[in-house]
Amino acid sequence: MDKKIAFIFPGQGAQYVGMGKAFAETFPQARETFKEADEKLGFSLSKLIFEGPQETLTLTKNSQIAIYVVSIAIWRVLVDQFPQLVPMVTAGLSLGEYTALTASGKLTFTDGMDLVRARGLYMDEACTRYPGTMAVCLGMDLAAIEEVTDSLEGVWVANLNCPGQVVISGTLEGIHEASQKLKERGAKRVLSLDVSGAFHSGLMTEAKEKLKSKIETLTLYPSEISLVMNVPGDFVEGESAIRGYLIDQVISSVYWERGIRKMEEEGVELYIEIGCGKTLTGMNKKIGVKGATYSVEKVEDLEELGKVLERQEVTHGTT
Repeated sequence: MDKKIAFIFPGQGAQYVGMGKAFAETFPQARETFKEADEKLGFSLSKLIFEGPQETLTLTKNSQIAIYVVSIAIWRVLVDQFPQLVPMVTAGLSLGEYTALTASGKLTFTDGMDLVRARGLYMDEACTRYPGTMAVCLGMDLAAIEEVTDSLEGVWVANLNCPGQVVISGTLEGIHEASQKLKERGAKRVLSLDVSGAFHSGLMTEAKEKLKSKIETLTLYPSEISLVMNVPGDFVEGESAIRGYLIDQVISSVYWERGIRKMEEEGVELYIEIGCGKTLTGMNKKIGVKGATYSVEKVEDLEELGKVLERQEVTHGTT
């Protein structure tokens, strides 16, 4: 039975001490990935990932590159273990978009490390210079939320992840005021997020400008694997468009739910979340995708996926 497959990759916030360690201990592809990263970066990222401390790992300048490297390590093991799993499309949430580019063959791992390391550093600097935060609004439609955010200075809609869940981003004062107004206007709950800054907001403009020159000179390669990107929430083709959306993504809203629905329209039947956490798998359930979603976060997940694939021949479907 032919299936159209999507590989999806997590973003910042999914990190934890010890992620990917069992893969490095079990599979040479993962060990080589961590070794390559350590040598490229000039310090032992793997030691920080495997041993912590959590506070240091969670810093934006560390967590982004850590999640990227772990996701690539697990992805390399997955495709080695199951060569029949050729995705029709890849996508990633925010930071995960860089992993998706690499997994699609459009971006090399080395260039991806350079870019993600710079992105994390620039965003970390912006967090320090322009303090901000984020909150998730539950049980309120986007139009009603935008009425509030548009009326306030320093507040933006950051993520549209799944039905009934919208993340807002902005200054500390702005998010506090927006949270109060949203509750007054009928939001079920407005919860503060444990983040170091106002991602996907205007407070990240300096980070966007610094990253722009690196993205504009980036080498991208042709690939038969499609890419769904965050900013349009749609399939994107062409180097110029990819570069433009990567640049804009630093300050723009992430239309994750829209992107998943576009994959549904193109007939994706199997989603595989690759990397730490199961956030995207949970979102797919809330979105109500027709296809199955499997998370590959731990070594044991490979065995479970193998059993699933034994029950059904999975091959590469074309659009």
